[in-house]
Amino acid sequence: MLKVGLTGGIGAGKSEVSRLLARYGAVLIDADRIAREVVEPGTPGLTAVVEMFGPKILTPDGSLDRPALGSIVFADPARLAALNAIVHPLVGARSAELERAAGPGAVVVHDVPLLTENGLAPLYDLVVVVDAKPATQLDRLVHLRRMTESDARARMSAQATREERLAVADLVIDNDGPLEDLEPQVRKVWSELTARAATG
Repeated sequence: MLKVGLTGGIGAGKSEVSRLLARYGAVLIDADRIAREVVEPGTPGLTAVVEMFGPKILTPDGSLDRPALGSIVFADPARLAALNAIVHPLVGARSAELERAAGPGAVVVHDVPLLTENGLAPLYDLVVVVDAKPATQLDRLVHLRRMTESDARARMSAQATREERLAVADLVIDNDGPLEDLEPQVRKVWSELTARAATG
């Protein structure tokens, strides 16, 4: 098994890269998706989050109001750290469970947005960073995700810098250009990953 950490700043295109890798045959473990699962209604995770932040972060149907919670934590590093202290151990436990089920010859790609921020690079055999200039990230967040510029900048500043991410990278995928430039790079990275998995 080859354990790969995949990361990139918000708006860099990491989700598209993970989608392509899964299409090529990677076993994808998506930390964001798991982070949503562990705070679904009825879970101990959601109970702990409500205890920390109060019932105002719930929608009328009892599920987590992500925009309301986001507006609290992304403006306050201490509150973000408190949320992470609840969610990250739950995500880690579920990720380990999925990894164990993948089988010995698999290329397991952990899609981890906050890999750099949380010092997780040593957990993986290698780290792939999806890279884009901050101006490109901002443009995508405002025009494609319809964020306000101030919200987009707050999300970006809550993450590691581009330089910090590149410092932990074993392989870099440059996603500063158009989408059609991305797939050949991902295909090349996939060839590298399968070759490494085959040699153990």
